[in-house]
Amino acid sequence: MSESAAHDARPLKGRPRVSDAVAGISYGIPEGWTAGDEEGLIPGFTSSVTRRMDAEGGSIVLAGKGEAVTRDQLRARAESAARSNAEFFYPDGTSRVEQSRAVEVGGRPAHTVVLRTTDKETGGEGHLRLTLVSVDDSRSAFLLGVVHPAGTEEAREADAVVESAGLL
Repeated sequence: MSESAAHDARPLKGRPRVSDAVAGISYGIPEGWTAGDEEGLIPGFTSSVTRRMDAEGGSIVLAGKGEAVTRDQLRARAESAARSNAEFFYPDGTSRVEQSRAVEVGGRPAHTVVLRTTDKETGGEGHLRLTLVSVDDSRSAFLLGVVHPAGTEEAREADAVVESAGLL
């Protein structure tokens, strides 16, 4: 992973970027966020940026790679991956789809899903956004933003990180 300044029209224009060669994508780093150390990541993720992680919540965007996904499979795979990650990050909670739409990243087909999560014990709400990209005919990549509590400036910043995705 490397960071580089990029000049483009995506969100976070002019901000440093994470270039994740393993996943084949890059994404912006908002002010106040830091790029993570790959060695400390959960298996399945290849890079990350975080705003904060503490007892009251936190914000993280994680990148990863996957197998090939056709345009016709993108919606189902993105929604399934978003639900699976919601179950992982909020094991005692529930989630509901707030948005699911086709997008493009670097001219390639992609799909974005936004979930609102609810912690059953505390009633606190979280925000999860996943974009799955068909990088080429042999692989896919994703960006996953997880923010707790939802409705914060951090959620908007995490969304901007995911929306800033570009292909390497």
